[in-house]
Amino acid sequence: MSIAEKAFLGSMMKAEYLLHDTVIQPEQLESTRHQEIMRRMLELNQAGKNIDLITFTTLPDLESLGGMSYLSALLSFADLERFDGMEKLILDLWKEREKRSILTIAAMNDWEIAKVITELDKINQLKMDDHTSLQQALVDIYEAPWEDRISLKSATTGINQLDEITGGFQCGEVTILAARPSMGKTDVMLHFAKMAGWAGFLPLVFSLEMPEKLITSRLMASTGGFNRAKMRDPKRMLNENQKNKWSDVIGNLSETHMQIFDGAGQTIAEMRAKTRKLMSQFPYKKPILFIDYLTLIQSGQAYGGNSHLQVTEISKSLKTLAKDFD
Repeated sequence: MSIAEKAFLGSMMKAEYLLHDTVIQPEQLESTRHQEIMRRMLELNQAGKNIDLITFTTLPDLESLGGMSYLSALLSFADLERFDGMEKLILDLWKEREKRSILTIAAMNDWEIAKVITELDKINQLKMDDHTSLQQALVDIYEAPWEDRISLKSATTGINQLDEITGGFQCGEVTILAARPSMGKTDVMLHFAKMAGWAGFLPLVFSLEMPEKLITSRLMASTGGFNRAKMRDPKRMLNENQKNKWSDVIGNLSETHMQIFDGAGQTIAEMRAKTRKLMSQFPYKKPILFIDYLTLIQSGQAYGGNSHLQVTEISKSLKTLAKDFD
């Protein structure tokens, strides 16, 4: 049986306040005996009783919990200083077991991939490292008045006046660009994406309407200063100067490391999975996501055709995604 679980239970027997502080639930322990011991601890605590060895001796089914010898052994494993580490380890092991269980159930019931990703994401969202003391936060911004703005981890929009107003794209934020049809939203987005790429970020473009070939063609036209109409037949329509410039434009664009996903009806869960995969492939680059466009994202529910509720759900999910991946 897991030593971490023994130390976890022993620590709570030694310092009862830890039972109130822990994020671990009994069912997240691997050993059924340990699950039962923790449930008893919670019951005793709710009844206003201590959860020490003396109280345990009063339980009628003490032997099913391992008897006094087992409970005494648990107490000897107590290690208050390493309690946080034990919690994290127990939670990580539980996540692994849950993941295997979900994949088994998914295979048996032939789940769609989107459902599998959603279920796996639910496990992954359980976090223990979301704490920052205000003291630490203040230390982090102490030098702000003397630091160049560019060093504060925001991605430039590539438009100076817009950067001055917004401070660029900030970590953990969602920015929505809105305009009427055919006003150039996609071109503006692609401009943002390539500028962020050249600044060292990893632009992930989720194009739910426009195919990758058309996006690439637009990027080439805007970067090379080619007339977009001429991109339909470059061999016949580009002049000699433009053809000589072609390979330089390709070289410049490849340096953005832009990634394009052009599947229609992608869900937030799928975007999360793709983002996580790319983050592991480019560990030293911060991702910045561009989605074209909001109402084409497939929501989890139909909401009886109520588009307001759908957009609300999608916006909320995007904010969670931005926060989780910073």
